[in-house]
Amino acid sequence: MKAKQKICLIGGTFDPIHLGHTYIAEKCYRELNMDKVIFLPCKQSPHKLTKQNAPDHHRLAMCELAVKALHWAEVHDYDLTAPSPSYSWRTAEIMQQKYPEADLYWLMGSDQWDAILKWNRPKYLASLVNFIVVSRGENPKNIKNFTLSHIGGAHTASATYIRKHPYSSLTRSWLSPLVLEYMQTHNIY
Repeated sequence: MKAKQKICLIGGTFDPIHLGHTYIAEKCYRELNMDKVIFLPCKQSPHKLTKQNAPDHHRLAMCELAVKALHWAEVHDYDLTAPSPSYSWRTAEIMQQKYPEADLYWLMGSDQWDAILKWNRPKYLASLVNFIVVSRGENPKNIKNFTLSHIGGAHTASATYIRKHPYSSLTRSWLSPLVLEYMQTHNIY
């Protein structure tokens, strides 16, 4: 019997996508033996309704550039084309339809894990995916009926800093050269 494909989903505004995002995705890919990691830029996070994002097409293009050389990664635009707000359970349903024979995993930081029960339909989402939580220190707390894996590690990159200081040397060190060039060519921030 053929083993099920393991697919990791990582959602976010990716405003912009930086090396911290790809570092954690690669760590997940390698340590948890994923077959694929799918980046899912969202139109508008329901947790950040007051934040104005860079235009969708720019964030999508930067994601595609960031994963261009990563054979195990791809970008899907479902959340950008779906009605707002971007609910993770909707995305998980679509990915389940697209990959019916796969085990799906949802990668998130410990801050999101701590807030997961406040998400829209968290128990339903837990029935569709297994969770992978990235933290810098303590192991995440288990939640009844939620399947959880943990990976440690972090990267210092900050999207907020990058948006505020798009031409700094620190920003250059936190971005893929292709993303940096695109961001500066299009004067996004």
